[in-house]
Amino acid sequence: MTSKKSLVKLGSALLAVGLLSTVLFAQTATATRYDNQIQTTVTQKFAAKNQFSAVKASVEDGIVTLTGTVDLYQRKLDAAKTARKTASVQGVRNLITVVGSNVPDAQLEQKLATKLRYVRVGYDNTFDYFALGVKDGVVTVEGQDRTGVGRDEALAEIANMPGVKDVIDNVSVEPVSQFDDGLRLRAARAIYRDSVLSKYAMDPARPIRIIVTNGHVTLYGSVDSKMDKAVAGLRANQVFGAFTVENKLQVD
Repeated sequence: MTSKKSLVKLGSALLAVGLLSTVLFAQTATATRYDNQIQTTVTQKFAAKNQFSAVKASVEDGIVTLTGTVDLYQRKLDAAKTARKTASVQGVRNLITVVGSNVPDAQLEQKLATKLRYVRVGYDNTFDYFALGVKDGVVTVEGQDRTGVGRDEALAEIANMPGVKDVIDNVSVEPVSQFDDGLRLRAARAIYRDSVLSKYAMDPARPIRIIVTNGHVTLYGSVDSKMDKAVAGLRANQVFGAFTVENKLQVD
């Protein structure tokens, strides 16, 4: 009797293993079929665009790995976006190398700084601040932005600049707050209505930048003299509702 039970258990186990193997084989075959379809579709998309002529794609378990070269960082981003929009893609691993123009770091940083001065001119660029660093063509951008729109435009300018090999985005978006919005406006009025500081409102690419986070005010940018810096700090400290004021203005 015991032997019969053992044989039944053994048979059941073997049947279960066989069924599991069949299911796993079917799943593997299905995954392989989808991977082949994805790779064919992505390859066809790249072949249709000259800027992706040196880009190659491989697929495993729905994950697309991109390799090869492009001549502009924005095209590296575009290649990943193209792959990501393909049906059944689970993710994209972007290993593309940017091999375009080699621009000295100092020169590239200066070009980008000039570009970013004019991001959002005429809108609310008084209320955002960006700082750049460049090392071996890799651009690190730091700062704060009120809405995220200025950050996106700044990153787009950087991505389209020849010589940029990669981008590290450390820009934070300030929390939504009616209190902070009111404080920004009061600080802007206090600073720009001052007879000494009103000249900084005349150049839209060179404002005194007013960053407000949870009631804390920080001033960035550059001014002409130590007196201008001191007056700006004084006016900001007089604004109702400001918990603290940090004056990081640079004197040219």
